[in-house]
Amino acid sequence: MSERKNSTGVSLSRAMTVVVVIMVFTAVIIALFVFNYLFRDSLENAAMTSAGQSVDQVAVTINNYTDDMVEIMDKLYTNSIEDPDSQEELFQNLINIRSDIVMVATYDSHNNNTGIWTNYDIKDMIYTNLSLYSVPAESDDSISISAPHVVSVLENYYPWVVTITRGADETFSNAAKIAFDVRFSTIARYIDEVGIGQHGYCFIMDSSSNIIYHPQQQLINAGLKYENTYLSALPDGSHMIDGVIYTVKTLENSNWKIIGITYLDETVNDRVRAMTLASVLIFIVVVLMTFLFGSLFSYLFTKPAKKLAGAMKEFEDNASGFVFEPIEGFVEVNKLSDSFEHLVKRIQELMEEVKEEETTLRKTELKALQAQINPHFLYNTLDSISWMCEEGKNEEAVAMVNALAKLFRISISRGHEIIPIEKEVQHAECYLQIQKYRYTNHFDYEFDVQESCKEYLCNKITLQPLIENALYHGLNMIDEGHISIRIFEEGEDVIMEVEDNGSGMTEEQVKELFINDGTDHHGIGVKNVNDRIKIYFGEKYGITVRSELDEGTCVVIRIPKVTEERKYEK
Repeated sequence: MSERKNSTGVSLSRAMTVVVVIMVFTAVIIALFVFNYLFRDSLENAAMTSAGQSVDQVAVTINNYTDDMVEIMDKLYTNSIEDPDSQEELFQNLINIRSDIVMVATYDSHNNNTGIWTNYDIKDMIYTNLSLYSVPAESDDSISISAPHVVSVLENYYPWVVTITRGADETFSNAAKIAFDVRFSTIARYIDEVGIGQHGYCFIMDSSSNIIYHPQQQLINAGLKYENTYLSALPDGSHMIDGVIYTVKTLENSNWKIIGITYLDETVNDRVRAMTLASVLIFIVVVLMTFLFGSLFSYLFTKPAKKLAGAMKEFEDNASGFVFEPIEGFVEVNKLSDSFEHLVKRIQELMEEVKEEETTLRKTELKALQAQINPHFLYNTLDSISWMCEEGKNEEAVAMVNALAKLFRISISRGHEIIPIEKEVQHAECYLQIQKYRYTNHFDYEFDVQESCKEYLCNKITLQPLIENALYHGLNMIDEGHISIRIFEEGEDVIMEVEDNGSGMTEEQVKELFINDGTDHHGIGVKNVNDRIKIYFGEKYGITVRSELDEGTCVVIRIPKVTEERKYEK
């Protein structure tokens, strides 16, 4: 390990002088932003005030108009009571004088029409009177204003009106209600004449979020524009939402609300942009001045500090292969560089020690797992050969011994721990041939191996323990037992399946397969194979089991596609 170098360079205190200078310029920039913010805020407040005044003006105009209608209605009501004979003349004169009043009508307490006055022809048969059914119940002051509708009682004439009603008593010619149908175009004209900015506008909405009148109604009907329904729930006043000022004013004689729309882009943002441009010019001057100081500061401190941070990140990504080159800079940076260099070397030494210990541990664990399966398998195979010798089936015993020799030759595999799937399949076939000799006509088997899978590598003695479990614990040597071995590709993995048509298992029995308590009951083979696969290929690979009672069991092995043994030799 090399000796520490004497650190030389610029003191950090000098660099702090540069930082203070930069902080002064930063304060100027912040001041500009604060000024722009306050300027924008003042413009927004002015825009909200202006929008409120415009909406109030519309509301006052419509209120005055409806008050005028109510006042006329009150005078007619009073004069008719005082001189009932003049009612006909009074109503007709009103129709002749006020062109904005299309029709006057009276109704009894059962909403039956008791009189209609108009300058237009009345239908002989009136099926529906929208001027009656479009009117809500009268308020406490006996006045009510309907939503806009067409007059449905006139012959070939359907003007767009609102109906203003007033309650009456029996002294009023046996009528309980008097109604004026007023042209809605008069009210709409007040709305259309209001302009807030270039594209701002007003419209009328009732308390139930229904649009009474909108200057852009055709766009709304065509689905090219819409208004948010929550606007009717806003309290009176101005509200800024998503860059739009919504001004709400409720009319006095109805549940109508005048809603004004003001776009900040037109009333505020243009001025803010102009002020922002001036601020940007000032900011550019500041940037040019601070650039010189920033360059100096970056050269003296930031650059070596970033290089040191980058070296640390590189070491984090590739600790074992990292080679550190000392970084020159401030005295403090040089000391950090020297300390980091010693730290890197020490960590790399410790990593090598841990790697050697881990490799030794994994090899020992793997060989222990491998040794665990050999006596178990050998016992079962020799037991089968012994039984055939006792039965005098010498030729079959010789064939079994030859199959056993071939099986162990593949198992040895020249000391390799992983072998091609093709060899593993041959190993499994030898085992099944041996068992077929012993349990003649008790079971059959089949292999379905995808040709492209044969070259991939797997742990040796992977299939045989699972086939053995299928024979002894699945089929129980029942007649017509069947074992299927399938091997195929699935994405970047290879799937091996060993399936039998035996008695199956419960969920608890499946869990016990992965518990090694030293007895055959819990299936040493399954856990052993699963452990070896995970040691070689990782935790994402291994064995899963699907089983149902009286249906059979399918053991599924998942391993990666590997063709080079050196990648997984430990």
